[in-house]
Parts: sequence; structure tokens; C-alpha cells
Amino acid sequence: MPDLDLILHRASEPRTWGELLAVAGVSLLVAMLVYRLVVTLLRRAVVRSPVAEAALARTVSPGGWLLPMVALQAAWEAGPDRLPGLPIVQHLTAVALIVAVAWTAMAAVSGVQQAIGLARPAQGPTDFNGRRLQTQIRVLARTAHVLIVLLAAALVLTTFPSVRHIGASLLASAGVAGIVAGLAARPVLGNLIAGLQIGLSQPIRLDDVVIVEGEWGVIEEITGAYVVIRIWDERRLVVPLQWWIENPFQNWTRHSTQLLGTVFLWVDYRMPIEPLRAELTRVCEAAPEWDRRVALLQVTEAGERALQLRALVSAGDAGRTWDLRCRVREALVVFVQREYPEYLPRVRADNRMEPSEDTGADPGGDPLAAGRTMPPAPLGP
Repeated sequence: MPDLDLILHRASEPRTWGELLAVAGVSLLVAMLVYRLVVTLLRRAVVRSPVAEAALARTVSPGGWLLPMVALQAAWEAGPDRLPGLPIVQHLTAVALIVAVAWTAMAAVSGVQQAIGLARPAQGPTDFNGRRLQTQIRVLARTAHVLIVLLAAALVLTTFPSVRHIGASLLASAGVAGIVAGLAARPVLGNLIAGLQIGLSQPIRLDDVVIVEGEWGVIEEITGAYVVIRIWDERRLVVPLQWWIENPFQNWTRHSTQLLGTVFLWVDYRMPIEPLRAELTRVCEAAPEWDRRVALLQVTEAGERALQLRALVSAGDAGRTWDLRCRVREALVVFVQREYPEYLPRVRADNRMEPSEDTGADPGGDPLAAGRTMPPAPLGP
């Protein structure tokens, strides 16, 4: 005697595409209603939390596809296997479900990133904790996006038997396939690991002032594959993430934005130094860029023709330091030109000739006549 439950199950099983589509439509309607109800409840729950509200807002759109894909997959599974075309529809729905899950996960990561950014924004270049947090969450979010995409792509490929076994069909050895895949993915994996290192160890942060390849610029953007540097003349330098781990570079704002600037000046040996020191102090005190830490003038070199003076000044950041250096250089040059023009660097030459031994010329005599022989005496008539 056949099982009663089996008979009832077969009687309730949709046997045509029309019945199956009707079941799928009902499933979609129920899934959409449930999703709207869940979203409404969640929005009421997070209304007092801007952070949670921002995170929820990013996941509403992709989440709207997740439940319908689950409902459709459940509806297709209820259909008979003998129904023509049903396995293909089930496979496509499974792929769409994987894509919807990956999209929702990426949106959730982006929502968390945005929420943390709103909760703790960076308050200018001197806010090191805020900049550190912004850099970490941005780099880690980009890395998570890459991992989600790679995982979703791997899951989608496993649903295709021909693609799943492509390594065994094309290459005789799985080891060779692994080596080829590893070599092909080396730049991607290298940047992925470098991104994790940068996000955790923080050698660079957003808005850091760096010197890379002889170029001065500010870290403008950190992506999952490269870093964008805004050069002082509005150019953009794009540097791969892995480069920052393997090469040395200068970071002028690693722990502080304060910098020391130098101005070099060449003057004559007779130039008095104290008036220049007083002028440097006066210029710095009147300069809005000076942070009142350092204003120093020293003789750093005594060459064979002139003295080298170094003015050392300080400012709050790289931009102010550059402007202060230019201001001090111009002021000191104008001061020397106005007050001590005769003490500017000059080249000295001695045109006097040493007297020769056979002429017996007087060293104290006419320098033009020194070393000159007397003309012969004129002949008589």
C-alpha cells in the first residue's frame, strides 16, 4: 500500500510550468512583504543611532534581492525534475542567489565603513587618531570587498561542472595548474596582503605628506590596489600598494605635522652676523606661518670665497614651512642688498705681478712696471 504522505506530496506538487510559476509568484510576494516588514522594524529600531541607520541604508537595496532569490530557489526546488528547462532555471537562480549574497555582504561592509566614518571623522591633518581610523577602515573595507568578490566568483564557478574540472581537463597535473594560477594571481594577492599590512601597521594614512620618487605630495586616496598621491602642482601619482611595503619613502607627518625649514645664504667674510640674526627674528615674529619654536641663524660653512649662512625656522605643517622659507629668504636678501650691499659675495683677483730677479724692480714701485725691461738707449747722431 503506497505511503499516504508521498501520495499527498505528489498531488500537491506543481506538474506544469503554469502551476510552478504561480507558486513562484506567491513565494516572491510573501518574500517581498516579509522583507518590507523586517526593514520597517529595523528602521524603527535604529532611528536613534545614526551609525546603525547609515549601515542599514546601504544594505536595503541589495537585501531586497536576497529574499526573493531565496524564495524563487525554494519554489523551483518544489517542481518535478522531469519538467523541461527546470534544471537550467534552478542553476541560474542559484548563481543569482550567490551574487545577491555577495552584493549584500559588500553593501554591509560599505555601510559599516560609512557608519564609522560618520561616527569618528578626521578633524584635519593634526587629528592623527581620526586619520588612522579612517585609513584602517577604508583599507580593510576594500580588502574585504576583494575577498568577497573572489569567494563569490569561486562559488559561481563551482556550480558549472565543466569549469570546476577545467584544471584536470586542460593540464595533466593539478600542481602545474596551481603554479600557473599562483603566478597569474601574484600581483592581486601581493596587493591584497600589502593592503592588509598598510591597514594594520599604518606606514601611511590619508592626508599624510610624503616624498615618493622625488615628488612631494599628499595621500589623497587609498584603494584596494593602489595609492593616489596629489602632487603639489595638481598632478596625481598612482603607486601600487605593494610598492609601499618593498621600498623606502619619506613620511613628513608620521607622528606630527610640525617641520623645520632651512634657508641658505652666501655672504662676504666681512659681513656682520648679528644684524642678520636680528633681522631673521624680526621677520619670523611678523610671519603668520611661524609657530614660534625655532628661528636660528648659523654659519655652516666657510669657503675660500664666501661664508654660507643657514637660517633654521619652524612651522606647523609642510605648506606653511615652504611659505615661511620663501618669506625668510626674500627678506634676508633684501636686507643685505639694502644695508650691506658691499658685503655680497664677490670674486677677488690680484693683478700685481711678482718682480723678476734679473730686472731688480722695486716691489713697492709701479705694479704695471714691475717685471718690465728698460728699452735700449737711443743711438747718437
